[in-house]
Amino acid sequence: MFGPWFRNFSIDCNETIPQPVLLGMNLNAPSTDREIKQALVTHRDAGFTMLVVRFQPGIYSGARRLTHGHEDAEEVAQETFLRAYRALGGYDDRRISNLKLSGWLWTIAINLCRDRASGRRRPIAIDTRLAASGADAPPIDAAAWNERLARLSTDQRTAVVLRHVADLSIADISEIVGRPQGTVRADISRGLDHLRDVLAREETP
Repeated sequence: MFGPWFRNFSIDCNETIPQPVLLGMNLNAPSTDREIKQALVTHRDAGFTMLVVRFQPGIYSGARRLTHGHEDAEEVAQETFLRAYRALGGYDDRRISNLKLSGWLWTIAINLCRDRASGRRRPIAIDTRLAASGADAPPIDAAAWNERLARLSTDQRTAVVLRHVADLSIADISEIVGRPQGTVRADISRGLDHLRDVLAREETP
């Protein structure tokens, strides 16, 4: 839909994390939301391990695009799951069963990313690489992509990352960022249009 240029920005959220946030876990195939919530109700720690296996790659991947790089993203992911674990200790079975897991975790993660952005005003470091299907695309210039994406407003960048990197629904993004769905759609559209315009100007002789 967005053309080859977009593959330079968006990568598979299931990419392997160089250093797992929680060491010593058995990284089996991710479970479904329903299975995870059932496990959280019957055996909290086992369910939490399933939660981390399922959502850790996406949280880390999105945080890489909203913070200053690998170390910040790792810390955001670690703190996200630490806070989630602590919160679960105070939830009853019904509340756990009604959780929207992805949206709940991303609400925590986005707040952590915002805290870091307000605390340090370095350029946003966006990791960019080719998707497996993008072998014919031109080589990536990570510094150039950092500059392009840093031109987006915070709201646009966050909405684009949550939609096209984390693969969240418009409704979930709206709930996470506290903005109406129509506004979220506009943020995504304007952000992508801005990136297209930037690339078009760069390609003009």
